[in-house]
This record gives sequence, C-alpha cells and structure tokens, in this order.
Amino acid sequence: MKKTSTRLADGRELIYYDARDDAVRDAIDRRPLDPISTTSEIRRDPLLGDAVAIASHRQGRTYHPPADECPLCPSEGERLSEVPDSSYDVVVFENRFPSLAGDAGRCEVVCFTSDHDSSFADLTEAQAGLVLDAWTDRTAELSHLPSVEQVFCFENRGAEIGVTLGHPHGQIYAYPFVTPRTSLMLRSLAAHKAATGGRNLFDDVVAEESAGERVVLETAHWVAFVPYSAHWPYEVHLYPKRRVPDLLGLDEAARTEFPQVYLELLRRFDRIFGEGGAEGEALTPYIAAWHQAPFGTIEGAEGYTAVNRDDFALHLELFTIRRTSGKLKFLAGSESGMSVFINDVPPEAAAQRLREVASS
Repeated sequence: MKKTSTRLADGRELIYYDARDDAVRDAIDRRPLDPISTTSEIRRDPLLGDAVAIASHRQGRTYHPPADECPLCPSEGERLSEVPDSSYDVVVFENRFPSLAGDAGRCEVVCFTSDHDSSFADLTEAQAGLVLDAWTDRTAELSHLPSVEQVFCFENRGAEIGVTLGHPHGQIYAYPFVTPRTSLMLRSLAAHKAATGGRNLFDDVVAEESAGERVVLETAHWVAFVPYSAHWPYEVHLYPKRRVPDLLGLDEAARTEFPQVYLELLRRFDRIFGEGGAEGEALTPYIAAWHQAPFGTIEGAEGYTAVNRDDFALHLELFTIRRTSGKLKFLAGSESGMSVFINDVPPEAAAQRLREVASS
C-alpha cells in the first residue's frame, strides 16, 4: 500500500491509498474554495449524561446531487470534485461539512472506489483489503490527536438510512469523548468481570454464540452471528476469534481473511429479500459499524473492578432497517422515546435466512 497526503483548496487534508507502490498523486485542487468555517459544538445533556453535537453549518451540505455532479467521483476535465485526481483506489479526506471539528473532534469521508455505480459488496478482495488498511491507518493517526478519545469507522448505505450521496463511501468520526454505547459496553464488561471473578464478557458471549443456532458463518479467524437480543430485524455481529481492542491489533492472518468474510456477509444482505427486494426496490440498506476500544483512560463503572483497553473486543455490527420486502423498521415511540427496541424478526429466523442465502 502507498499512502499519499495532500491538501484541498480550502486546506482540508486528503489522503490517497493506492495498491501500487509506484502510484503518483500530484493533481492540484483547482476549485476556488473559501477556507472551511464550522460551528461544531459539543453540549452535554444534564439528565442523560450524554453528548450532542450541534453543527448548524451542515444544513447547507450537498444533498442527492445528480450522478454527473457527484463530489466523490474523481475530477474529470472541468468537472471538479472533492478528489482532484482523475482516478483513485481508496481516498480519505476531511469532511467539508463535519459534525465534529477542532476541539470537538474530526470527521472524515472514506471513498471505497472511484466507481460511482458500485457498492462495497462489488469490491474485489484486494480492494476490500485496501479499505481495511485505510481504516486501520486512520484509526492509528486519529488516535494521536490530543482531543480524540474514540475512533469510529462506519458505512451508511441506502437512502432509507439517510444517505445523501450515492457514491460508495463511509465515514470516520473521531470523538472527543467515549460514546454512550461504548460506555454501556464498558459498564457491562466491568460488572461481568467483578461478578465472575475476572471472566471477560466479550469472550463469554462469543463462546456461547459460536456454539449456537444463530451463527451465520465461521472461518478460521472470524465468526459472525445474529445476537440473542438483536435490536434490528437482520443484525449480524462479526468478531475476530482472537480478541483485540482495535483494528491495529488484528494479526496478518485475520487481516488476510477479513475481505472474504465481510464481502460474503454484505452479499448475503443483498440477497435476504431477493435480489434487490421487491420490484423497483433498491439493494438492502444497512449500517456497518466498527466498535473499537477508546484510546483515553478507561474507567470501570462505579463500584466495579476497572477494565482496561485489552478487555474490550473489536467487532463489527452490521444491520438493516428493512424488516421484510417493501417494509422498513421505524424507530417509533418505544425505541425513540425510551430506547426500548421491539424486534419483529426472531434472531434465530434471521440467522437461518442469512445461512440460506450463502454464496454457492
């Protein structure tokens, strides 16, 4: 992999990740852009104790542009985009409309391919491996920023999810705090450690799920399953069999095998409702989220034995908001108002369906 860092016309960083070591990236951003001005602010909720990012500048972000004006496609002639070069393998750049900025963190865009009409599931194993390399490199770099405590790599796909740019891409959020979801995991991790004389909760969950009927696929270095208490209609958790706290901890064997495993999962998601679902229906919308240990100090929940980074288990959670062909799972009163999920699809049935649509 060759990494080339440059700057866009407004001063934002852009990084090319190339499979070939002899790739030359010297194109200049010719757009007349003003310096970026953001209003990102973190506010704490005194009742819930969580954080909310206030980012009013995002109201003006690009919204469903036509394909020939896509800002994530390579630049061509006088059609200038966020990527100055005429082609790329994988590219990462600072978001022009970030939710987090400055002391409030950092947001980056990850373009998986220059092919506008593709998706992650269409990538080759080599291309998917390069994306993994980019995620890992950005996790390492962002973890060194003074304000950053947690790095979150994720992909939203589908208009139903709220995606406003159709080009295959994901994002990376570098938070200046530990997210509420991770805090809950750490609390459960600490409680389990105290209650069981030091056992690791992630290890116990993975061991139990690996022996059960909700396993979707398993290889030498990875296991994927629908969790016992899945929140979403079709939800898969993917774990490396050797527990590591973050992407940097993956060994070469797990890294080599990951593209095959992940691409298979994504392709199954595209087949669970039939090829593309109901007539005229787009491919399965999903969110793919990497959960990594925070890089700051980890404290155990009050009254429990403290946990450390190595107790946390890197894993990816993949889920869709579609519950059946032509129908979406909406977060209504119980989910949005009280954070109590109601799942219409039994996890065992979801796992069975995901096994049925395996590649032949």
